[in-house]
Amino acid sequence: MTDRGATVGRFVLKIMSYNLRRHAAVAELQELVERYPVDALCLQEGDGTRMPAQVGELQLAAATYKSELGLAIYYHPDRFTALDSHAFTLRKAMHDRVLLPGIERLLTSRLVDLQSGQDVQLASFHASPLSATNLLRRQQIAQAHVHLTELTGDIPTVMTGDFNYPLLRGRLIKQVEKAGYSLSLSDGPTYYYSKSVAYHFDFATSKGMDVQLVETLPKGLSDHRPILITAEILKRQNLQQPEGSQDADLDPQDPVYGGVE
Repeated sequence: MTDRGATVGRFVLKIMSYNLRRHAAVAELQELVERYPVDALCLQEGDGTRMPAQVGELQLAAATYKSELGLAIYYHPDRFTALDSHAFTLRKAMHDRVLLPGIERLLTSRLVDLQSGQDVQLASFHASPLSATNLLRRQQIAQAHVHLTELTGDIPTVMTGDFNYPLLRGRLIKQVEKAGYSLSLSDGPTYYYSKSVAYHFDFATSKGMDVQLVETLPKGLSDHRPILITAEILKRQNLQQPEGSQDADLDPQDPVYGGVE
């Protein structure tokens, strides 16, 4: 069992990412965060209209709700103050154009780390499925990194989720590093085609963070396994919270359903 409190004072974050398999695994989130206490939770393939406002001690920062393949981000209010969130559609594969024309594949939340005073950006990402090409997924990842940089500049950032990129990652690694990010795989496969054939689908890219460990957790109700990221904030600069940022009006028609306090 991971002790979230043991990292206090070291500016270390615990972030879990999980593909819920069309919302099927949402029922086990409470038990997961109790067993593996985390500072934040990034989800894929959730139905935003049915996502709980809280998972254990974690609060919903934002979710997308245009399909059951939505994204969500939760945060621990004792660790963060939530600022703004944004959702983005990315370059569309044929699969998206035909079946999911409005799908958002990137959700971001900007948080203030109450331990260090540093702004932190978290992102939940879901690339197009294997019916698309690796080139298309690299384009989506590159677009996602551009959006993240345009939103917040060089503040510490972790983008995690289902990259659907199990093989031939050499070009992807070069692209990610050229954009100023690092790519981190977990210590075990996250998707099993069979007992003997398994791949890494779920991982993370980051900047301004030292990703010390990415663990693959045991299989649950999803066809993906959750991953648990341990990352230390490298940039420690006190930033003032923008005035009135927490009181911004939330438009129910906006692509992001906000749960910001």
